[in-house]
Amino acid sequence: MSGAGDALVSVLFPADCRLCEQVLLRASTVPICEACLGSFPALGRAVCETCGQPLSAWSLGGGEKEQAPDGLVCPECQSREYGFDSARSYALYKTGIVRAIMLLKFERIEPLGRWFAGRLAEVAKREKVSADVAVPVPLHRQRERERGYNQADLIAKP
Repeated sequence: MSGAGDALVSVLFPADCRLCEQVLLRASTVPICEACLGSFPALGRAVCETCGQPLSAWSLGGGEKEQAPDGLVCPECQSREYGFDSARSYALYKTGIVRAIMLLKFERIEPLGRWFAGRLAEVAKREKVSADVAVPVPLHRQRERERGYNQADLIAKP
C-alpha cells in the first residue's frame, strides 16, 4: 500500500533530486535521490585515532578500507593538542554531501536532519560510542533569529 501511495504522489507531484536534478522515482520527505545519498564518500576504519581523518588524506599510502593499527595518529595531531579526545565523521566533507549539508543548514529540510541523525547513530555504533544524548552546538542568537532554527538541533533532536 505504501509503494502505491509513493507511486501516486510521484506521478501527481514529480520532484527533482536537489543534488543531481534527476526526477525522484519514489516519494520521500528527503529531497535527494537514493543514488546521491549512497554516493557520499563514507569513511572507512583506517583513520587517525584523534581527528578521524582517513589514512589516505595523510599521504601515507594505504586505502580507506584498511584497518588502522591501534594508536595511529596523523602528523597534524602529533604536533597539536586539542580540547577533545577524538572526533569522527560519517563522510568526507566534499562534493554532494556539502550540498546536502547546505540544504539542511539554509533551507530547514527537517527530514534531512533525521537522515543525518541516522548516519550519526551509525558512526556511534561503529565506533562503539556510548551516549545517552546528542547535544547540538549552540548557534549564535543573531544567526538563529535570522534563520528561525538551529540546524544542529535538527540533527540532535531525533
